Amino acid sequence: MATTTRPVLISDKVKKGVERAPQRSLLRALGLTAKEIAQPFIGIVNSYNEIIPGHIHLRQIAEAAKAGVRGAGGTPFEVNVPGVDDGIAMGHIGMRYSLASREVIADAVECMAIAHAFDALVFVTNCDKIVPGMLMAALRLNLPCVFVSGGPMLAGHWQGRAVDLNTVFEAVGLVTKGDLSEEELGRLEQVACPTCGSCAGMFTANTMNCATEVLGLALPGNGTIPAVDSARIHLAKEAGAQVMDVLERDLRPRQIVASDGIWNALAVDTALGGSTNSILHLLAIAHEAGADFPLKMVNEISARTPQLCSLSPAGPHHLEDLHRAGGIAAVMKEIESVLHTEVPTVTGRTVGENIAAAEVRDRAVILPFAEPHSPTGGLTVLFGSLAPEGAVVKSAAVAPQMMSHRGPARCFDSEDECVQAIMNQEFKEGDVLVLRYEGPRGGPGMPEMLSPTSMISGMGVDDKVALITDGRFSGATRGAAIGHVSPEAAAGGPIAALQDGDEVIIDIANQRLDTALSQGEIEARLAALPDFQPKIDSGYLKRYAQSVTSASRGAVFKD
Repeated sequence: MATTTRPVLISDKVKKGVERAPQRSLLRALGLTAKEIAQPFIGIVNSYNEIIPGHIHLRQIAEAAKAGVRGAGGTPFEVNVPGVDDGIAMGHIGMRYSLASREVIADAVECMAIAHAFDALVFVTNCDKIVPGMLMAALRLNLPCVFVSGGPMLAGHWQGRAVDLNTVFEAVGLVTKGDLSEEELGRLEQVACPTCGSCAGMFTANTMNCATEVLGLALPGNGTIPAVDSARIHLAKEAGAQVMDVLERDLRPRQIVASDGIWNALAVDTALGGSTNSILHLLAIAHEAGADFPLKMVNEISARTPQLCSLSPAGPHHLEDLHRAGGIAAVMKEIESVLHTEVPTVTGRTVGENIAAAEVRDRAVILPFAEPHSPTGGLTVLFGSLAPEGAVVKSAAVAPQMMSHRGPARCFDSEDECVQAIMNQEFKEGDVLVLRYEGPRGGPGMPEMLSPTSMISGMGVDDKVALITDGRFSGATRGAAIGHVSPEAAAGGPIAALQDGDEVIIDIANQRLDTALSQGEIEARLAALPDFQPKIDSGYLKRYAQSVTSASRGAVFKD
């Protein structure tokens, strides 16, 4: 009788042979049968917790993924990683841990996967830093894997319109200005986030979940199926089953995510008008993949990719609308000429094969390639005397009159100072608010600046006032908000040389961010500055600040 030879499994290291009897004894203590011990070990990496609305339902998603694994002949083991809710962490010291947690997540996955000899992984994820942290781990470990997210939240409804978390942040500005009562704000607060899931607009979490689908590490629908839709459970079961096929074919993440895959992800991001944070994260993912992807490539992609969608915060639509209109596959089909369609995916098909039958079902949500919102994409990288290594702006969300702007600097050395000045309306139309020492090292942790930008938008002056920072912005940000200015102030970047009244020159169309100061004056001012003193000098953030690199390199740790 013919016999088949089972492929060598990593898990054999802990379960095969006489010398592994102690390990098998521990596995039996878990209640595993001999058959389950013999099968491939599949790690179900779950970021479930009870503080993030996007993660509160991930137990159900993980159970569905485990069912898919078992049905396809694998033995699943659920393990967990931490997660920070950016919205809850916003505006206080907690936000400094958000980006920093990305490295913790990647390291935690590495520890659990290697220590327990998992043969393959299913990543159950959803929100801001958790998705990129898991993606970084996937590329670092290079084990067969499939991603499945918890899906987006549905939009809320208030005063006859769709609303989301960003509406609440902007409403704070309306209250500050006197255009909205605290009672009305309270009513909005109750309805803005009506379900579990990642916040309903094209903010960072949904941007990265969509990017994971584009990269080819998740099944079609991963980015847009709503969290409360039963199709999300179906998808999780399919992901669990599919990882067994990926393992059988020995398809590794680095075979999928190379430079062409990163290109595709950013092309779709620009077509969607997605979060600027995606650039930061995709640079870090490229680093883990060993892929060469310079920051300036973003502008080349944006020049070739029209913006087809107008999603919150820049427009009226939400992820549920995008899903109804055909989802990410429909967007990819519309910009197919820009994409590298030969890239393989975990489906066993190429990108081109995955989107072959896709179609746009709502032209109000996904415009034709030839009739876009903008002929170029929604993200732009700026260079110049203020940002020699680059700065990032969501150009899709900038008012036309602010695409080119000259104004006097109004400098702040912390977010708290800037927020207080905005609340007191201590600025003039035309000012450029300069918020510095909030970069990866200076923050530390490169906190998001949603509070100041949403207040500016809520006050109705986001078309009259610009803000530049070496920190970063939430995916919910809109207006002339330029972040990731590199080098950062704490590293002696030119942004540290600015003083109140210095002219700042913003030219988004020509990809420039400059000051009227001469290079000699910039250097003289920087030389006269005292040595940077860390804001936090203990614990994890101290170690993070000592290890982190520039935002222009993805804010990864030094090699």
